[in-house]
Amino acid sequence: MIAPVLPTYARAPLSFEKGEGPWLFDTNGDKYLDFGAGIAVCALGHAHPRLVEALETQGRRLWHTSNLYAIPGQEDLARKLTDVSFADTVFFTNSGLEAMECCIKMARKFHSHNGDPKRWRIVTFEGSFHGRSLATIAAAGGEKLTAGFGEMPGGFDHVPFGDHEALKAAITDETAAIMIEPVQGEGGIRPVPPQCLRGLREMCDAHGILLVFDEIQCGMGRTGALFAHELAGCAPDIMGVAKGIGGGFPLGACMATERAASGMTAGTHGSTYGGNPLAMAVGNAVVDVMTEDGFLNHVSEMAGLMRQRLAGLQDQFPDVIEEVRGEGLMLGIRLKVPNTGFVEAARAVKLLTVPAADNVVRILPPLNITAEHVDFAITAIDAACGVMQANAAVAAK
Repeated sequence: MIAPVLPTYARAPLSFEKGEGPWLFDTNGDKYLDFGAGIAVCALGHAHPRLVEALETQGRRLWHTSNLYAIPGQEDLARKLTDVSFADTVFFTNSGLEAMECCIKMARKFHSHNGDPKRWRIVTFEGSFHGRSLATIAAAGGEKLTAGFGEMPGGFDHVPFGDHEALKAAITDETAAIMIEPVQGEGGIRPVPPQCLRGLREMCDAHGILLVFDEIQCGMGRTGALFAHELAGCAPDIMGVAKGIGGGFPLGACMATERAASGMTAGTHGSTYGGNPLAMAVGNAVVDVMTEDGFLNHVSEMAGLMRQRLAGLQDQFPDVIEEVRGEGLMLGIRLKVPNTGFVEAARAVKLLTVPAADNVVRILPPLNITAEHVDFAITAIDAACGVMQANAAVAAK
């Protein structure tokens, strides 16, 4: 008999009832350090006082009106985002999936609006993840995502990650855009080298096509810059952000230049809940915190400390840890032992992490962690490495 909740998740045997900063407390009262942050969502930790205040204040005033009317919070948040980014305009959504759907539609509409409707195909990369709608799983193209769902929506051309010649060959007179994550998340914390991001910008300009960045997971301070592409010194035409922008409240955004958004006129796109007053109140509070002096410097400082300590564990456990990679506080530990077993071993010592492809464990803590939290995490990872090393030795006998 099927469960009342559709069984599409392989859930850990845990349920949490309270969170404080980077800590979660389960229904038994046990305390865990959350270095998964709801898969990079709780960027300011749990129950951040400024986010709680914003939500409670707005909750007593107004929850929903729909986008039939102007929503002042949208104007405020859009202005904050455009003031600190490449973008001139923003469309608000409820999720990263919806943000990427908007990006895809906008890229295609741009060319049609400007008299070249045959340009509608988008080049994407193997190992990517852009959401779980039919369009976004078609964009990623991986069999794990698409198997069993029938014929996929067309218009996506997949090339191997890092294969420059395949990328050049994929661009035709039907290509509308190149879409890429500056740091692949689900694909195993694989950063695109800065020179390659700059090369993509040059390639798009040369061919008259748009560059779309998916910063759903790597954006909003996660890499030590507000947006990951800033580290490469280049900018997209369109970008999707979500996860950290709501600090735990469902919120996403499609950000774009005025030129790229030129085809998105009244009636071309919409959302019932997107940009609702509750989400805008929280999103404004998140951006206010992240753009305060010193916030991103602190992220970089904690990232450097975490990276240094993980490198020490790699030296200590060469049979367990193969590689440490990533940017800022979006780190991946590529293992020589099963990553799912490692996640369980870390959880047993009260550290929460997230598995990814390529046998990687993701380290995605809240961005406002302290050195004491890093110490706890490293001690737990040390213990998990010891367990996995011992298990591997037993299995080898």
